[in-house]
Amino acid sequence: MAPTLYSFLMSPYSRSVLVTAQALDLELDVRTINLKQQEQLKPEYVAINPQHTVPTLVDGDLVLTESRAIVTYLASRYGRDDALYPKDVVTRAKVDGLLYFDCATLCIRWRAVVHPVMKAGVSKPSEESLENLAEALTWLDDKLQQQPGRYLAGTVQPTVADICLATWACTYEAAGFSLAQHPRLAAWLARCRDNIKGFKEVSDVGAAQYGEMFKAILKSRS
Repeated sequence: MAPTLYSFLMSPYSRSVLVTAQALDLELDVRTINLKQQEQLKPEYVAINPQHTVPTLVDGDLVLTESRAIVTYLASRYGRDDALYPKDVVTRAKVDGLLYFDCATLCIRWRAVVHPVMKAGVSKPSEESLENLAEALTWLDDKLQQQPGRYLAGTVQPTVADICLATWACTYEAAGFSLAQHPRLAAWLARCRDNIKGFKEVSDVGAAQYGEMFKAILKSRS
């Protein structure tokens, strides 16, 4: 029986799992939880995930509710090789470090940009939030400068860290922000689009949906 994934395409966290499954040629039983319609609050879903977030993976008796834990689990259990989540201790530590950076720094700074617009009714992101996000992007751009032509962990093939971070980055672009000030990051995102199976068909599509919604909200308040 295929693992079950509860997800919402506009969510970059969900899309990182969907793209990982595509890259692994792994069939999932995908069930949409429409956040716009607050389906995550339905009792039957809360019974599975009390945090009422997406994505949620159910694989037998295992229930995982954090996207980065899900992608590393899927790559470890279902990968034909270790390209997406390398077994080499040093390389894996680099991948894990990037996933923690994504969770603890980048996503927090991204939320500071968009959540006041999406949830608090402000007319536009604050300059401070945009500056803080740009700083985090510069750190990633500098990391790529140290290993030109490679992926974020220094690998010749993309890893789950690239999937998670690229899924976020394409959402950033779709929401109307530019990576022009971070040319190495823009080039890396282009490589991810070209070399990660399913990325354009899944992540770019969901990001475009999110971007349309975000830009429409900004326009309505201008």
